[in-house]
Amino acid sequence: APGFLVARRTLTKLKIADKFSGVTNATGDFKAARTKADDQGEDGRFPFKAILDIGLARTTTGAKIFGVMKGAVDGGIAVPHKASRFPGFDRDAGKFDVKVMRDHIFGKHVASWMKDVAEEKSGNPDAKIVQFSRFEKNKITADGLEAMYKKAHAAIRADPVAKPTVKKVKEGEKPKSYRKKPLSYQQRKDKIRQKKEAFAKRK
Repeated sequence: APGFLVARRTLTKLKIADKFSGVTNATGDFKAARTKADDQGEDGRFPFKAILDIGLARTTTGAKIFGVMKGAVDGGIAVPHKASRFPGFDRDAGKFDVKVMRDHIFGKHVASWMKDVAEEKSGNPDAKIVQFSRFEKNKITADGLEAMYKKAHAAIRADPVAKPTVKKVKEGEKPKSYRKKPLSYQQRKDKIRQKKEAFAKRK
């Protein structure tokens, strides 16, 4: 979802979101990015192109950063890539299992982990296990994860524009300020004098 949000928000900002809708139904399938080099005479403009810079992140197969990239590609941004780093790619066979990729997009691996944690909690109720406590608070179950992700994707597609958060302040109350009040010239002089006196007493 983060990569998908970045893509839809970027394309909306550039006013080309309607021209590049991306993947409307995420299947996990791999599709090479369209570039000028391999253009076969398609009409219209080329999609917004981005290059993935992973910095110091490890290029492990199935790493989260490649999941974010997949979301950006599905969102309509052209990122040159191969499927060899996606979950479900078998290096020995040289094949890419689309179903495994789809399961990761909709959090089935997380759902499996949630079920394991639930079993551990039921087997040892006295143990302090905090994993997925917020999910429980919001009544999100392992079986409902896919529906939650689909709802999130639909909400992003409907309105990807960032909404600035407005802090609620009670009437007549000043918002809390974390900025230190600058000292006056006299206060700075007094502070230096106090430090000198404290240092002199230690001798």
